[in-house]
Amino acid sequence: MKTIRVVAAIIIDHDKVFATQRGYGEFKDGWEFPGGKIEPDESPENAIVREIKEELDTEVEVIRLLDTVEYDYPNFHLSMDCFICKIKSGDLTLKEHEAAAWLTKETLYSVDWLPADRGLIGKIEGYLGEEGNRC
Repeated sequence: MKTIRVVAAIIIDHDKVFATQRGYGEFKDGWEFPGGKIEPDESPENAIVREIKEELDTEVEVIRLLDTVEYDYPNFHLSMDCFICKIKSGDLTLKEHEAAAWLTKETLYSVDWLPADRGLIGKIEGYLGEEGNRC
């Protein structure tokens, strides 16, 4: 099975997490954390900064790796490095996504997450619950 390596940004601002709804492709309308493919010879950290600049016209700072999700979709295996990030500059302008939402710890389950992203929600709840983890 083909493996696709991607990165995802868990953008946090004052106890809220930024989520996006796909506007294209096989998983259109599913909710996800923004990001994309890692280019050859690119570090995951550089990839997430580049992808968020391209997709949301926003510069982020990587705080730390939260998790690497390994998930088998029917046609490929996804390996997704998921980074906690904070906004350095920009207004999160949607260029590729259909919609976006700022979710609180209490509303994280209110959207229809894509399967690979769904597994992160418990870890994000834990991160938000730790003292001092408010970007």
